[in-house]
Amino acid sequence: SEREKQEQTEVQKEKQRELILQLKTQLDDLETFAYQEGSYDSLPQSVVMERQRMIINELIKKLDMDLSEDIATLSPEELRQRVDAAIAQIVNPARVKEQLVEQLKTQIRDLEMFINFIQDEVGSSGKAEDGHCECAGRKDGGGSYKPNTRPSGNRVNPEDARKMRETGLHLMRRMLAVLQIFAVSQFGCATGQIPRTLWQKDQANKDYSPLIKKLELSVERVRQLAVKHQQEDHITSSSDLQDIPLGGRDELTLAVRKELTIALRDLMAHGLYASSQGMSLVLAPIACLIPAFTSSPQTMHPWELFVKYYNTKNGQAFVESPARKLSQSFALPVTGGVAITPKQSLLTAIHTVLTEHDPFKRSADSELKALVCMALNEQRLVSWVNLICKSGALVQSHYQPWSYMANTGFESALNILSRLSNLKFNLPVDLAVRQLKNIKDAF
Repeated sequence: SEREKQEQTEVQKEKQRELILQLKTQLDDLETFAYQEGSYDSLPQSVVMERQRMIINELIKKLDMDLSEDIATLSPEELRQRVDAAIAQIVNPARVKEQLVEQLKTQIRDLEMFINFIQDEVGSSGKAEDGHCECAGRKDGGGSYKPNTRPSGNRVNPEDARKMRETGLHLMRRMLAVLQIFAVSQFGCATGQIPRTLWQKDQANKDYSPLIKKLELSVERVRQLAVKHQQEDHITSSSDLQDIPLGGRDELTLAVRKELTIALRDLMAHGLYASSQGMSLVLAPIACLIPAFTSSPQTMHPWELFVKYYNTKNGQAFVESPARKLSQSFALPVTGGVAITPKQSLLTAIHTVLTEHDPFKRSADSELKALVCMALNEQRLVSWVNLICKSGALVQSHYQPWSYMANTGFESALNILSRLSNLKFNLPVDLAVRQLKNIKDAF
């Protein structure tokens, strides 16, 4: 009958459930025994699932997720959406707070600069009036000098200065808001962006081919001299120049310092300018108008570009790390057998040049010459210059759109410099400070 069939079906289902539980128990016992005996590397499946269940429960508590419904009824996409929403409730407020803190820092820094400017103006005004009162005097009929004790009516007291600062800050905020709205609506330029069409037309037509030709000639001359010195086995070292004045005897050093370095400097300086440090809040709304109404940006020495790279990469913290200091003290390899990357060697070289030359107030040309000599000695000139060329932040913020660096990425110059990569050099690095160090050691 129908009832007997249903009873038989229920009995079979019950037997299947019991068999499944029995097989699971046997499998868990077998995995546990094999794991304890050492013949099974991974944890038993029951232990893994128990730990995963504990982690999931803790995450559900931390994320404050509502999973009161049966998980089996939810699709994987619905579960993913719920997890993303729970994570967003924690992450998004943190990101908003971080952005708000950075904006407040920028605004506070700009307001401090403006307040200092107002204080300087007020202080200079008060000093001028005080000086007028103290120095002004008259001579009486007897010829004796008497100071003029008439009080000055133009002196600014602290209360008036405070009111002036508050009024100035209020007017500055309103003016910045109006300027930013006007600049965005009329010119369509965002904060900090400078349209290419606003650069001076005469600058956009600058030709850099003579600079490349000059670099090519200097590289060829240095290459010929280096090959000549290697054939004669007479490469001048730093110890050879201790007591010998630099003259025509060392043509290779002269060619590197006075021809190659100067040619490389001029090519890297093509279109290089120093960006304004104060254009954060005060000048940002009208940044797109500045090139049209002001003179050309202030030029910048290529050595300063290397220094900026050193600062942005935290070069001082890298070079002066305790492990590196101890390794240098005991003459041990710093990287433990791992090859030094071009970035690490460049940061170390810049630090060495700064340490040796800055105490003696050497010029940027002298420091760049020392870096080029060091790069040739280590056969890393191309890789070091390439690091600067591939630094997008430096190129975008310090090179004009018509510059050789921005247009070509310095590729042809790097190909020219690569002709010196297979040559060995032993050039003196400290020529600019050697005599000064000797004088300092003498005293």
